[in-house]
Amino acid sequence: MSNVIGRKSEVEEIERLYRSDRPEFVAVYGRRRVGKTFLINQALKGRFTFQHTGVSPVDQEKGKSRMKVQLESFYYSLLSHGLEGFTMPKSWMEAFYQLEQLLIKLDDGSRQVVFIDELPWMDTPRSGFLPAFESFWNGWCSRRDNMMLIVCGSATSWILGNLSRSRGGLYGRLTDEIKLSPFTLKECEEYFAHAQIEMSRYDIVQAHMVFGGIPYYLSYFEKGLSFDRNADKLLFGKKPRLKDEFDRLFNAVFGNPEDCKKIVRLLATRHSGFTREEIATATGLPLGGGLTDTLAALVESDFIFRYVPYGEHGKKEYYKLADNFCLFWVKYVEPHLSDSRFMTDNITADIMDSWRGVAFEEVCWQHIDQIKRALEIGGVKSSISAWNVKGNDQQEGTQIDLLIIRDDHVVNLCEMKFAGSAYTIEKDEEARLRNRIEMLKKTLSKKQTVHLTLVTTYGVAYGKHSGIVQREVTMDELFLD
Repeated sequence: MSNVIGRKSEVEEIERLYRSDRPEFVAVYGRRRVGKTFLINQALKGRFTFQHTGVSPVDQEKGKSRMKVQLESFYYSLLSHGLEGFTMPKSWMEAFYQLEQLLIKLDDGSRQVVFIDELPWMDTPRSGFLPAFESFWNGWCSRRDNMMLIVCGSATSWILGNLSRSRGGLYGRLTDEIKLSPFTLKECEEYFAHAQIEMSRYDIVQAHMVFGGIPYYLSYFEKGLSFDRNADKLLFGKKPRLKDEFDRLFNAVFGNPEDCKKIVRLLATRHSGFTREEIATATGLPLGGGLTDTLAALVESDFIFRYVPYGEHGKKEYYKLADNFCLFWVKYVEPHLSDSRFMTDNITADIMDSWRGVAFEEVCWQHIDQIKRALEIGGVKSSISAWNVKGNDQQEGTQIDLLIIRDDHVVNLCEMKFAGSAYTIEKDEEARLRNRIEMLKKTLSKKQTVHLTLVTTYGVAYGKHSGIVQREVTMDELFLD
């Protein structure tokens, strides 16, 4: 287990399920490349009875039956685990029957672990996969106390719709589900230390701003190279390691990848996000159930985030891009793909400043728990939101990065600032901040107060205008466990 970075609670949960004395049906899901397969392989190393991975639709031959490809692959997995006396199945009912016969043959009374990876890829159109899989669990596995069936997939909406929230034959059948999230900053630091890659916390934050704490991407970092050189080798030039990654992310997970990419590219243009109606207008996608389902699938797969801005009282939902990698890809990789030294040549240039501001804010949103603990309000009930006020003839518009609205009558108005040294507040900025505080106060009750909170890399520089800040959260505090 020494190869698993972080994931302590997930490893403990898998071990608990393995040790139980009843049949277990477990679903592990999360964003593509987040490390689901690695976690399961490491947590249950040497204890699998049968293991199979569905064939990616991206890698299948054109013109060949997708169902046939999946059945062939499954049959070869059966053979490699010891199946004898059966020909290639013509249906999924037959395929799972063959799996049952193999498991009976191998059963010695100890725990039997069946791991099916990328299960959603196996459910091709008109294949009858889902009824056969339901029959396999309901009619056979669930009656065997030594059975542990563990499945995973990157198509989160499929996992949730057909397993977790199923209204069909698998309703209520999951005994546990584990959602795997990207690495936190602390886990990224642990990963780099384990790989003996020396990197400052400043650069680890930047790595998170580009690669989003996705272990698969971090695994390509090379020892002895700076952050910017690693980024160049992974993303830019003639043959970067992640050359087709953006397309593969969506082609391998969604049935309508082009629609998903249209939405993601649109959301990358406005940090505060768009309403459903605005998305339909800008992308040309029909405003109906199809768009609703696509947005829900993107939310469930952690590519986008749905929220209600402060003051809207549930009347208007916004969708904003939440995936750091996609944001950087759309903003910088696509326009500069052929420039093999883009990051190295521009790491301190103005072209990166606007991205750093937006990307650091996203990292902060992804570390809300750490911010609350740094503010010593981890035990205080609170809600979070952003606030966007459109200007008019009477007042100037404004945008507040993050509000933490607490039950103890304090509202933390959070500003995120990514800087190379202690952040200096100038006279004009103090005036803008005071204006935001006053605008916010007008929306609050008399018993509430506002604490201006700056989340920065190296803190706030003491000066004539720094007294306006009530609380500070530094980059180091974002690395809290």
